[in-house]
Amino acid sequence: MKATVRWKENMIFLGMPDSGFPVQLDSDSYFGGTNSGVRPMEMIALGLAGCTAMDVLSILQKKRQKITSFEVRVDAPRSADHPQVFTSAVINYVVIGKNVDETAILRAIELSVTKYCPVQKMLDGTFPMDLRYEIYEDEGDGNRRLMAQGNWDELSVE
Repeated sequence: MKATVRWKENMIFLGMPDSGFPVQLDSDSYFGGTNSGVRPMEMIALGLAGCTAMDVLSILQKKRQKITSFEVRVDAPRSADHPQVFTSAVINYVVIGKNVDETAILRAIELSVTKYCPVQKMLDGTFPMDLRYEIYEDEGDGNRRLMAQGNWDELSVE
């Protein structure tokens, strides 16, 4: 995999990965930026969320779960001292659908964490990650009802 960032002006860079989809990066004005692009650390959080989200959704679809809405939220606080790395992360899988099986969610998260998501594997051990899930029944017309919630950890699947 190759990626290039090319300086445009101030602290604005245009990132170009192998896939060919450009991403604008910038910083806030404190660091000389114009606040007109994604921050590099945000890209890491997005990469983590996107990688595991794609895995989990794909697995749930293969398990024929009726998913109507799905999102993965990552909350990753950073240290106060430079280089201001992530100190932990809470990854929350929010699944909305019809009769979604909690066991299927747990298995999909397990497979993402232990087998498929390279971003999560690369960051594993760098900082603690707490994996949580919420399952809602889609009642139509934008209404939903919480059916289950909990934490996933390797001990829960042994």
